[in-house]
Amino acid sequence: MATLPLPKAPSARRLPILLAGALALASGGAIVLAQVLGDRGIPPVAASTDIEVHGIAVDVAGKSPEDARENGWKLAQRLAWKKIGGPAIPDSQISGLVSAILVEREEISSRRYIATLGVVFDRARAGGLLGGGGAQARSAPMLTLPVLITGGTQTVFELRDPWQRAWAEHQTGASAIDYVRPTGSGGESLLLTYGQTSRRSRAWWTNILDQFGAADVLIPIARLHYTYPGGPIEGHFTARYGPDDRFLSEFALRAQSPDQLPQMLEQAVQRFDAIFTQALADGALRPDPTLRLEGVQLSPEVQALVEAARRAEEIEAATGEVVPEASPVNPAAPAPSASASGTETAGAANTFTVQVATPDAAAVDAALAAVRGTGGVRGASTSSIAIGGTSVLRVSFAGDLDALAAALRARGWQVTQGANALAISR
Repeated sequence: MATLPLPKAPSARRLPILLAGALALASGGAIVLAQVLGDRGIPPVAASTDIEVHGIAVDVAGKSPEDARENGWKLAQRLAWKKIGGPAIPDSQISGLVSAILVEREEISSRRYIATLGVVFDRARAGGLLGGGGAQARSAPMLTLPVLITGGTQTVFELRDPWQRAWAEHQTGASAIDYVRPTGSGGESLLLTYGQTSRRSRAWWTNILDQFGAADVLIPIARLHYTYPGGPIEGHFTARYGPDDRFLSEFALRAQSPDQLPQMLEQAVQRFDAIFTQALADGALRPDPTLRLEGVQLSPEVQALVEAARRAEEIEAATGEVVPEASPVNPAAPAPSASASGTETAGAANTFTVQVATPDAAAVDAALAAVRGTGGVRGASTSSIAIGGTSVLRVSFAGDLDALAAALRARGWQVTQGANALAISR
């Protein structure tokens, strides 16, 4: 009768190695899981066009605590209305324009009320009295990465820090900048890090911007120095933007104690918004023409600036002369289409899957650049990246699969054609 041998038990020498490997895998998985599932992420407030006035200090008395608080709120409304340049109107009319009172700090006793308040005016009701309530042009969507540098560490969304909270709680509805503020939870804390700001690869940046529906990136950096525990806090703030981490401006602020840190950071956010808005007006904050913007809805003005920047860079590269930046165009005048100029006939674009071998990260960038440079290709992005394996690209092409295969062969690729997909290699 045939018998089957029993499997051999692991030797005494191999058992410690196997146990060590199992422990390493378990600990590595636990570390990655902890990085994703940690207590992080601050949802940003919904954008509103209401007019917010912060930092209104009041010190009033009353017959009772409730009466003192009511007197303080009425005084805050009057002071806030004066601060934003409102005309002289009765207090009852001012109260009708207020939609909310924000309590930043308050102390109340039996007959006295001391507080720092914020007042929110309804723009629909107050805009007619203040003037300037017309619609304003906004920037392209800008991914915002608030970087905090303190204690020798650089963080973005790895922890819940006061700098992230200041940006999440800031009201951006009335700003000329269209901020895209990530929550910072889950995998966003691993993807959006300080190291990402030093990357120059357009392929990586394009993939990130596509995920958040943004056209470019803003990097407000806060460097905090604590002089001593409980003492003043010195803040140095730097405004940068774009995948090349370009410098815009910088400034410094100081908080006398940790209790005043939130107010200092809120003031810093307002300064950053003014810097970015001025850069937009000066034409410095224009979308990077090297980034692909197919997945972003741009206004005609912004799209015209992007096309002008691309043409200027092409002329500069060809002639060696610096072309002055284009001035804002009239949105009522549509940009000439490619079909009207006779250089290219617009057609329906089809989307195909292209597999490519990518032994390293440089191969991913090279493959994307080569595919995007192929004639007829409208756009290309990565569906999945496998360093040392086969990455998958999603290609938008003005033609059928056979035409795409022929165009890639003309670029020097070896093409294997399948069902609505291609595999390419060098």
